[in-house]
Amino acid sequence: MKIHFVCKHVSLPRILFSKYIIPLRIKEIGGGKIKGKIFFGKGGGKLKYRTDLAIERKEILDEEHGGKREIDGIELEKVTYDEDIESTRIRILNEEGEAQLEKPRGTYITIEVEGILEEKEGIKERAAKALAKELSRLIPFHEHLKVLVAGLGNEKVTPDALGPATASKVKVTRHFFLMYEAEGDEELGCVSCIVPGVTGTTGIETAELIRGAVELTQPEAVLVIDSLAARNIERVSTTIQINDTGIDPGGGMGNLRTRLSEETLGRKVVAVGVPTVIDSRTIIREALEDHSREAEEIQRYLEEKGQDMIVTSTDIDQIIKDFSDILANGINKTLHPGIYS
Repeated sequence: MKIHFVCKHVSLPRILFSKYIIPLRIKEIGGGKIKGKIFFGKGGGKLKYRTDLAIERKEILDEEHGGKREIDGIELEKVTYDEDIESTRIRILNEEGEAQLEKPRGTYITIEVEGILEEKEGIKERAAKALAKELSRLIPFHEHLKVLVAGLGNEKVTPDALGPATASKVKVTRHFFLMYEAEGDEELGCVSCIVPGVTGTTGIETAELIRGAVELTQPEAVLVIDSLAARNIERVSTTIQINDTGIDPGGGMGNLRTRLSEETLGRKVVAVGVPTVIDSRTIIREALEDHSREAEEIQRYLEEKGQDMIVTSTDIDQIIKDFSDILANGINKTLHPGIYS
């Protein structure tokens, strides 16, 4: 998988990259479809790994302590579905676990799938079945199930379009329940869907729009889909994370908004995400692991310019299509088990 930098608003000294980060190339923005991208936002802070994935937080802790170790307040369980699909379940049980992983207490499930971009036979269907099995642990089906699905993100920015792309493929049924005045069904759930867009185009906070939809539809749970940030570029095309602790809209793209959680929405919130970007500082740190002074120099330059950059894969268009198919199929199997088996 190739990573390309496409610089906008600010250009970094080429010498910094050509000297220390040989595998990366800087490209200029041109016409047509941009395949490799860096997106900019305000920020700063210490040079450190940025990731939304609980499994990567655990890996960082293991590296810092010279190998895998048990951490008080954290339980870990691995499940192998087949030769291509593996699930890791992490449970954060107390404040110590929260502090160690820098995540709220709850359940974090990571599904790792090999062979999606290579179009391995049946891999998308197998991945969807694994997702449905894990998702059903957090949202068990019953005949009176009511769920609001929210596809977060900006559909005009490819790495951020996962939520809207997935939501468009989810089977919505609430209007049928209203039409036939049905209170429940043994084969399908009462599902409604909202794509709130981004605050920059709507002028309304994502949390406010979803809160309004919750008041209108009165769901048992809110299922939120969003793009995430990873530390490892390989996870951009292989990984799905599920959690029952909520999500910060825009977190993957470095543009945090009001958190969506049971505390803010008054309903159980289950988040499903796929890493689609990597923070440039994470790549810098990985490349300059043995050259901390040079890494800090580059970081200071970024901070002086008041810019953060995030990087995505040149395969991002296909990644969004494939994973939106997988997520929607897995969600449909979870919420409508009598129709999607």
